[in-house]
Amino acid sequence: MDRDVAAGRDMVDPQPKAPTSPAPRPGGRSFVLRFISGKYQGGEFPLAPEKQILVGRSSDLDMVLVEDMVSRKHARIAMQGDQIWIEDLGSTNGTFVNGEKIKRARLKEGDRVLIGTSILKLIAGEGPREGTDMKRELESVAQSRRTSQQRTMSGAIDEVPLPDLLQLFGTSKKSGVLVIRTEDDVGKIFLKKGNISFASINDLDDVAPLKALYRMLTWEKGNFDLDPPDDREFSGAIDVTVQEVLMEGMRELDEFNRIREDLPELSAHLGVASPLIPPLRDLKPEELDVLQLCHNYGAFETVLNKSLATDLVTAEIVQKLLKASYLRVG
Repeated sequence: MDRDVAAGRDMVDPQPKAPTSPAPRPGGRSFVLRFISGKYQGGEFPLAPEKQILVGRSSDLDMVLVEDMVSRKHARIAMQGDQIWIEDLGSTNGTFVNGEKIKRARLKEGDRVLIGTSILKLIAGEGPREGTDMKRELESVAQSRRTSQQRTMSGAIDEVPLPDLLQLFGTSKKSGVLVIRTEDDVGKIFLKKGNISFASINDLDDVAPLKALYRMLTWEKGNFDLDPPDDREFSGAIDVTVQEVLMEGMRELDEFNRIREDLPELSAHLGVASPLIPPLRDLKPEELDVLQLCHNYGAFETVLNKSLATDLVTAEIVQKLLKASYLRVG
C-alpha cells in the first residue's frame, strides 16, 4: 500500500486549535473527500481550512453517515495549516486509512479512508460552497442510490484496486461475498471475519480457489459489490489471510507479466507438434501433465484452468514446451 500512516502521529495536539488568523490551504489548493464506495458513493464533502469535521451517525454532526457500523461520534477530520489529519474517536468498528487501522493519521492526496461501509478518497477539488447543506447533499446521494436489493458496499475497481480493497476488508475483519464483475467474467471472494474462505471465477469447478484469487488480482476494470455472507460449505475451502494472498499473488503477477509477451493469447490453440522430434523422456512429470492437457483441450485458457499448478507455473511450462518444439500454436 502507498500509506505512511501516522507519520509524526503524536507531534500535533489532536484537538484542532482555533486560528488567530486565516491559514493557507495545503499547497494553496482545496481538497474534498469523495465517496468512492458505499451508501453515499458519488457524493463529495469539501474540507475548509482550520475547520474540523465530526463524522458519525448522530444527526448533529458535520458529516452524518446513517449506518449501523458507524458510531454516533466516529471520527474527526481537520485541516491544520498545510496538513490534513484524521482521528478515530473511540469508534466501535474503527477507522482505516489505506487498509491500516489508525488512531490518528495524516492524510495525503489519494489516500483512502474506510468508515463503516464507506470508502472516501482525498482528492483535489473545490472548497465548500457558501450556503450548501452538505448533510442534505449526502442524503440526496444515498436516496438516489437506493434499490430494491440492498448491498453493503459497491464501487469500481478502477477507483479502488482489488488489492487495496482486500486489504481494507481484511484489516476491518469484514464478512461477506465480494463479487467483481468485468466485461467477460464474474469473480467471487468469500470473506469470513477478514479471512478468505473460498474464491471462484464464473462458478467454474476447474479453477482452484487460490488460482482464482491470483487471477482476479490482475483485473484492472470492473465493478464490485460486497454481498451478505454466504454460509455454504465448499469443497476445497481454504482459510488464508488477505496478507498471505497479496504477498504471493503480487509476486506471481510480477513474474507472469515478465513472460507475458512470449506467451500465446488465451484463446490460442495449442497442439502437440507432429512429428514430435524432441524425446518425451527429457520432460519432468509436471511438464508431461501440461503437455497432455494441451493435447486433450487445446485452448491455452482451458489448459490454465485445468492445470493443477498455478497460472505462473503452467505458463512457464507452456513457454518451455513451445521453445523446445514439443508444442505448436494453431
